[in-house]
Amino acid sequence: MIVLAGQVERITFYNPENHYAIARLSTPGAQALVTIVGCMPGIQVGQNLKTRGAWETHAKFGQQFKIHSFEITLPGTVAGIRRYLESDAVKGIGKVMAARLVNHFGPDTLAVMDHEPMRLTEVEGIGEQKARSLHAAWKKHRILVDIMQFLQSHDVKAAHAAQILKVYGEAALDIIKADPFQLAEDIPGAGFLMADAITRHQGRPLNDPRRIRACLHFLLDQAAAEGHVFLYEDQLLERAEQLFELEAETVTTALGRLTARGDLVVEEGIETDEPRAVFSGVLHRAEKGIARRIKAMLSMPVSVFDWDAERLAAEVFKSLAIQLSPEQLAVLTQVLTHRVAVITGGPGTGKTTLIRALYSVYYAAGRRILLAAPTGRAARRLTEVTGREAQTIHRLLGYSYKEGEFEKDQDNPLDADVVIIDETSMVDTLLMSHLLNAVPLSSRLVLVGDVFQLPSVGPGNVLDDLIRSEQVPVLGLTQIFRQARKSPIILNAHLIREGEYPEIQPMETVREGVEFCFLINNDPRRMPDQIITLCRETLPRAFSLDPVRDIQVLTPMHKGAVGTLQLNRLLQAALNPAAGVLESMGMTFKLNDKVMHLKNNYQKEVFNGDIGTVTDYDAESERLLVDYYGRTVIYETEELNELTPAYAISVHKSQGSEYPAVIIPLTTQHFPLLQRNLLYTAITRGKQLVILLGSPKALDIALKNDKAQQRLTRLCQKLLSPNYT
Repeated sequence: MIVLAGQVERITFYNPENHYAIARLSTPGAQALVTIVGCMPGIQVGQNLKTRGAWETHAKFGQQFKIHSFEITLPGTVAGIRRYLESDAVKGIGKVMAARLVNHFGPDTLAVMDHEPMRLTEVEGIGEQKARSLHAAWKKHRILVDIMQFLQSHDVKAAHAAQILKVYGEAALDIIKADPFQLAEDIPGAGFLMADAITRHQGRPLNDPRRIRACLHFLLDQAAAEGHVFLYEDQLLERAEQLFELEAETVTTALGRLTARGDLVVEEGIETDEPRAVFSGVLHRAEKGIARRIKAMLSMPVSVFDWDAERLAAEVFKSLAIQLSPEQLAVLTQVLTHRVAVITGGPGTGKTTLIRALYSVYYAAGRRILLAAPTGRAARRLTEVTGREAQTIHRLLGYSYKEGEFEKDQDNPLDADVVIIDETSMVDTLLMSHLLNAVPLSSRLVLVGDVFQLPSVGPGNVLDDLIRSEQVPVLGLTQIFRQARKSPIILNAHLIREGEYPEIQPMETVREGVEFCFLINNDPRRMPDQIITLCRETLPRAFSLDPVRDIQVLTPMHKGAVGTLQLNRLLQAALNPAAGVLESMGMTFKLNDKVMHLKNNYQKEVFNGDIGTVTDYDAESERLLVDYYGRTVIYETEELNELTPAYAISVHKSQGSEYPAVIIPLTTQHFPLLQRNLLYTAITRGKQLVILLGSPKALDIALKNDKAQQRLTRLCQKLLSPNYT
């Protein structure tokens, strides 16, 4: 293998997603620049590289050096140091600061930054605090480069380096070199894959006990990410063998050890021919805990609520100026007689009105009532429609980011006589377990939700399991109110829920006064341009909608011509043509961008699916500021993986939200996700306008496909079985 050393003069191409780069290198003694190509994470103009690879001849671009591996070496000349520091590699050092440092310290600049950071105060404009921050940024940069190069040398994507540094700090490289499988314990998902790649590269045996143990946890975690609470034992063995070359006998032995330790739980099949189920200990305790707690609450006697229907109706009218329908009044009357109850119904059937009525009746009776929902968006919406304070379930239970624990539990229960939870279909197994642990057995629990919506993002299908078990009273609202019947969105949502074709006239374009329409387009390649025109021109003109704030594109997939990745790139360019202020993980962020947070961050109090607006960028500290509903949240560079443009989002991420207008592209390319409940969920997100855009064939597939992926759960069986008490 050939070794080639030199300094990076230009970078002509760089893909932040996979770090593939094309650069021009000046090498000692050569008159012309050399073209180098390959995966080069962290490459910057001015860096000195020591590369290993081979020469090859490109049909169009001629001779170039294809890199197999490389090292970043520090420059030794004053000019080289200056260029290196000017390259934005180190946070807080730009061209002006780089010039000052090099002019003062000359060839000793990097040594001073390494070993004598307080000497930096000798330079004009640098105080003690600035010197410390520059030293910290320089150390972080050096460590990050070292981690990147270590990962790359072991065939691991260098994009994980920032996350590793955040978890382990300055000791990161020492930790992962000493014990790669520490990554599997501390970084869910990707950690095991990184550890496995590193140990394979190092030639360690495939049947290493730590590898097998980490592999089993990884496979169960992956199943949980798909919504499953467990895997059948034969599934687990098959995946371990096919994906990670582990023999069934070896895995079975490891499974026995992990079960004995309590890390995993194996349940026998419920039916005679059903295979054994393997749970993580956490999810098994959660599912079992839900069943036990529900049974315990149902066993408690319920005090008589002796208001008759006439008095209930009068109290609701007095408090809310609302005349309940006979169906609503009947459901309200029944709810008051149960310790635990589920209220379900589709859009326009009055679920929110019933929550308001319940609150007013319990309040008039002197009961202490708590309102909550699983997401910040759903809680805010519940507050708006009820006029009463609603919280996220996490906030209600006092979740502590530092401790990773909930303040409220069986020993410190909620101070409430009645707990009402909205959007219960979004509550997963773990969260429901924590909630039920904190609800006093003497309290009343009302779970409200639409079981036809998509299930929770997290593992389990709790609301559906509760309903199927028939152990909890289920009170359905079926009557669509007269005002709601006038809405084509609500009427069509109910038709779609039943698998019937919606009442829509195919159109070529959208016109004023339309609330629900189908724009036929059988060519997915033309859809992005049509969506851009709708967002930028047609809808703002016809409906006075703000292109960014009021219109939301909802798509089933992330990849493809009308996936979130491609649409966000195109819509961002069309709706926010300003220059980008920051790039991260292949994404460009701009001021006034519409962005979405991707996972619950309890420290920042921002949650999965929250949508905000980029309001500012601090270039010196490389911090992005995002406004969420009037509150500013700061993102450091390494936290930008929690953020994505949100001009187009997945249907799953839209749960619990409503938008003035939604555009839903449907194409046969989306075949794996063309499901009736997904289409139903997408349509019910629109308040004023819903546009289906795509092929009639794709719509037909979605309507006929009522077989959404069956989630592996045993909550229903646990509720039915006397052995789980």
